[in-house]
Amino acid sequence: MTKQVSLLELEQHELFLRRHIGPSDAEQAQMLDYVGAESLDDLTQQIVPEGIRLPTPLTVGESKGEAEALATLKAMADQNQVFKSYIGSGYYGTEVPSVILRNVLENPGWYTAYTPYQPEIAQGRLEAILNFQQLSMDLSGLDLASASLLDEATAAAEAMALAKRVSKNKKCNLYYIADDVFEQTRDVVINRAEHFGFEVKVGPAEDAKNHDIFGALLQYPNRFGEISDHSGLIAELKANKAVVAVAADIMALVLLKSPGSLGADVVLGSAQRFGVPMGFGGPHAAFFVTRDAYKRSMPGRIIGVSKDTRGNKALRMAMQTREQHIRREKANSNICTAQVLLANMASFYAVFHGPHGLRMIAERINRLTDIVAHGLKAKGVALANNSWFDTLTFTSDDKDAIVKRSVAAQVNLRLDSEGSLGVSIDETTTRDDVAVLFDVILGEGHGLEVASIDAELAEQGSNSIPAELIRDEDILTHPVFNSYQSETEMMRYIKRLENKDLALNHSMISLGSCTMKLNAGSEMIPVSWPEFANMHPFCPADQAQGYSAMINQLSDWLVNITGYDAVCMQPNSGAQGEYAGLLAIKKYHESRGEGHRNICLIPQSAHGTNPASAQMASLKVVVVACDKSGNVDMDDLRAKASELADNLSCIMITYPSTHGVYEEQVREICEVVHQHGGQVYMDGANMNAQVGLTSPGFIGSDVSHLNLHKTFAIPHGGGGPGMGPIGVKAHLAPFVAGHSLVKDGNASQDNGAVSAAPFGSAGILPISWGYIAMLGTKGLTQSTQVAMLNANYLTKKLSEHYPILYTGRNDRVAHECIVDLRPIKDASGVSEMDIAKRLMDYGFHSPTMSFPVAGTLMVEPTESESKFEIDRFVEAMISIKAEITKVESGDWPADNNPLVNAPHTLADIVDPAFDARPYDRQVAAYPVESCKLDKFWPTVNRIDDVYGDRNLFCSCPPLESYSGE
Repeated sequence: MTKQVSLLELEQHELFLRRHIGPSDAEQAQMLDYVGAESLDDLTQQIVPEGIRLPTPLTVGESKGEAEALATLKAMADQNQVFKSYIGSGYYGTEVPSVILRNVLENPGWYTAYTPYQPEIAQGRLEAILNFQQLSMDLSGLDLASASLLDEATAAAEAMALAKRVSKNKKCNLYYIADDVFEQTRDVVINRAEHFGFEVKVGPAEDAKNHDIFGALLQYPNRFGEISDHSGLIAELKANKAVVAVAADIMALVLLKSPGSLGADVVLGSAQRFGVPMGFGGPHAAFFVTRDAYKRSMPGRIIGVSKDTRGNKALRMAMQTREQHIRREKANSNICTAQVLLANMASFYAVFHGPHGLRMIAERINRLTDIVAHGLKAKGVALANNSWFDTLTFTSDDKDAIVKRSVAAQVNLRLDSEGSLGVSIDETTTRDDVAVLFDVILGEGHGLEVASIDAELAEQGSNSIPAELIRDEDILTHPVFNSYQSETEMMRYIKRLENKDLALNHSMISLGSCTMKLNAGSEMIPVSWPEFANMHPFCPADQAQGYSAMINQLSDWLVNITGYDAVCMQPNSGAQGEYAGLLAIKKYHESRGEGHRNICLIPQSAHGTNPASAQMASLKVVVVACDKSGNVDMDDLRAKASELADNLSCIMITYPSTHGVYEEQVREICEVVHQHGGQVYMDGANMNAQVGLTSPGFIGSDVSHLNLHKTFAIPHGGGGPGMGPIGVKAHLAPFVAGHSLVKDGNASQDNGAVSAAPFGSAGILPISWGYIAMLGTKGLTQSTQVAMLNANYLTKKLSEHYPILYTGRNDRVAHECIVDLRPIKDASGVSEMDIAKRLMDYGFHSPTMSFPVAGTLMVEPTESESKFEIDRFVEAMISIKAEITKVESGDWPADNNPLVNAPHTLADIVDPAFDARPYDRQVAAYPVESCKLDKFWPTVNRIDDVYGDRNLFCSCPPLESYSGE
């Protein structure tokens, strides 16, 4: 007789969980039978070491239905008071063009794609990023742009590090920061300098020339709105071997002379006001541009133009040898991602408006600012500015009354610590808004009429921008910025690029360590809500009660899930989380008089960002060996921990290990390090195999970062955004990142910042809140168990055809496995690269290639993939193995077969010369029947990486030279 369940149980069963998890109950039963387990709990007991299993379930609460979760979150959002913001300081109101909002930000074809490590199936987003680089170069006046950095403040910190690397003033250790740089930027740079061991001097910009420095940071326009011609100062600094960075406003650069033409070596800033919502601080893309001579020292990713095997132009990530997993502690930076989705939005904003439209927006902002300035001066208000683009600073004896009136009018002004007030005009400001501003600043009865002032200024002209600093060079002359100004053409352009990219809305992306799970529509919806999207990060705390409630509840849930005592939400990427966690450890040791502890133990198997982050924190990396099974070599660990005990700061481990297994001795690893005075940092990359079953805090770790863009459902966005908050034990809680502008009374708030905004990319935190709320305790735990089921099902299927490199207890893997292709390569000559490219013909993105072991593929299916999709992937891999056998047997030549020629484009299939190949078109394009289900066509053939690096070209080529255009 079928067991009956209560209505409540039925309702719970029908909620979000069944949509998030790929295999149905019946499919799970089939898969469990295949792998030899009676139930998910039985499989868990077979895999997870008994000593680390949680004794009690999580307490995050029962799962909510999607409607209930959205209603709860909407009630929180309604607690936010979205005042009209004139705070500025790097964050501005902007209009997101609807064609971009609907077709990019809210489109899974754009937000579920992964970092373009397989460029043949990422040509669309690569073109959009290349447009962003071209935009950055045009406005900055310099030679080489990155694919974006995390935010303006961290980009400024990266500029300082670049200056130290390339400055010819090698013996100097002093960096100069102008005192009119944004305060949050100054805070992040000073904090970074402290841990690099650099000295910092803050003072008037002109005073920089009176000091022996290796570099300097200037702001243009400065935080008070003044626009200064620093060309003479820059020339003098450079004559003394200093490298000069300029933080610039991207919208102001539409009208202002480029910093590159003034002599700057680095130009950086936020692209937020190019159509990206403020989002209470992020996510936003930073632009970073420098001289071609510094390309080998540039942080972050660069998109370059190469060619494919047909000789067509093709785009790729350039100079990947700079990546962290290759250079490790010698990497230029620990940055492992870019803000690709946001950079693409900014680039599309520029494409849609074009140079003429951008100039109209910038001139309108400047004209409204002129009107405000003219009116205030007419009423005797003393402006601190002699020049301005969009920002005015003034003082008033009536400040308290002005603030009171501003609150009543729901207007936020900038309230400087110096006692002055500030107003920053943006794209969303209207004439009516200016009239309200006059009422707020001057009180009623001022007699000013916006239209009259506007007419007067139209007649007499404006001199708010110094004549010598007015841009006289053309911008955005490339055809891409001058071809899509109608919405019809823009919509088609965006769609054309989207069609060149393989994302999760097409097929499984089985990248090991990257956890490409479902990013549910109901989780994504709140990102666009104005109550979350339009909040300034420095608004008064009482206006952000909804954000506070949501962040606090999310923090509490993450504390429960991780087994830690506190969470810091500031880091806005996983790598930033690593850095922030290591800084907390350093500060903890210093508080105990043990600041000399500077050794960081890192296993050979660690993520490449681990040693790079340790280097950024000025820790000395000592590598710990791994045994033949891929586990930490305990004898080597004990020996090194004992030998280095006096100076041991920490160990960085990943759990389950990067090799995809639960190491049995993980508690012992923690104990050994603690015995010798060190702390344990656990990389959160593989947290998807822990949630609900174990936790880093329970295991014995002291601090971890959490990749919210992996385990907690924030999408990867084609290479960003991400979030990397850190969980810490109580003894480290006083030492997490603080913020100079936003204080909450906690002792930790006096610490330096690691990101520009106090809660990092707060605008995407509702996604993770929704993920946890809709899964609840049961759903989170079951998700982890199904992730392990999917991985072990896939592993057993593949093991019948390919060797699996590592397994753990009971011959199981955790949530991912490593397929060893080295024997295949030795026997046939077919490489892991060939297999990765051939998978594109089958409609799949390759698993992670050659990490953590060269010559392998690391596969992670996640809990969201169905049995059908996993079976399709296995079918593809089995078919590829049969193709390899044909090469090995000599049926196909080693230099002319479907694997070495992959991927195959439509141009290949219609080419009459194809008949000369030893295999037919059907084998090339439709090797298995399932390819007909939804054929994905790469738009370029295999790309020549060597050519691209030897002929580095990182700006937009002529439009007609793109393949397929």
